[in-house]
Amino acid sequence: MTALVWWGGNMADPHKFILYRVTDRIARITLNAPEKRNALSFSMRDEIVRALRTAESDDAVSVILIDGAGPSFCSGYDLSPGNRDNPKEGWVHSAHFDGWTDQFARSCLRDWMTIWDLLKPVVVKAHGHCVAGGTEILSMADIAFVADDARIGYPPMRGMTTPDTLYFPWKMSMARAKYLQLTGNSVTGREAAQMGWVAKSFPADRLEEEVMRELRPMTRIAPDLLAANKHSVNQAYEIMGFRTALSMGWQWHALSSRLRPGAGQFAEKMREGGLKAALAWRDGSFKREGFD
Repeated sequence: MTALVWWGGNMADPHKFILYRVTDRIARITLNAPEKRNALSFSMRDEIVRALRTAESDDAVSVILIDGAGPSFCSGYDLSPGNRDNPKEGWVHSAHFDGWTDQFARSCLRDWMTIWDLLKPVVVKAHGHCVAGGTEILSMADIAFVADDARIGYPPMRGMTTPDTLYFPWKMSMARAKYLQLTGNSVTGREAAQMGWVAKSFPADRLEEEVMRELRPMTRIAPDLLAANKHSVNQAYEIMGFRTALSMGWQWHALSSRLRPGAGQFAEKMREGGLKAALAWRDGSFKREGFD
């Protein structure tokens, strides 16, 4: 079957920051801001959620694939001042809530729980760098395939905040979860597969071929059966407290970003010397020891 839809690339398109197309029962959502290594702006996130909903309601779609254009899957959230100039769907602007409910972290969890709640399976294909917010998409997906040499991690935890989406304890052993969340270190795609963070890793030059080989037969399973299998597994994790645990993320994010002593140091370093200086302050001691 040829592509049924292509969004992205002309003035009439409803999407500016993603590409969306449907081919052979696979809806592909491509993060499409390669000049920013697909940093997740408010607008991009809203487009991703809308595309997920579009694919869910399309009977021509069985499986949804999220990937990234350019050299990396995703460099995390877009923290540039201009990003905040755009409205964010679902953001509650109120003097009653702005100061303590951490609307940013709440919006992140709300966006990525869309993947969890969606009736159709969502697969991520990640290459290059997949960090911070990018790992939240990766970890909330039903299946993740990555390049062997991908770099996956959450370095902001070294000097900024806890994760917006507290997925670590649910994706790997306690030993690995604590190691990665306490250090902010990154691992390769191959290491992520070995520890069970992702389903499989493949050589970078074969990633597309191998992922499509995995998905083609999957699209032949009835969509209603895929939904039943997805949500029967989800229900088991919900019984174990998955949703409740993740819903606490904005509280820890607020505490770590606003109330702890030294919470503003990263922003202060950035004001004084720019982003590179702030990253050197945050990551320098780890890089000197050979960690990403």
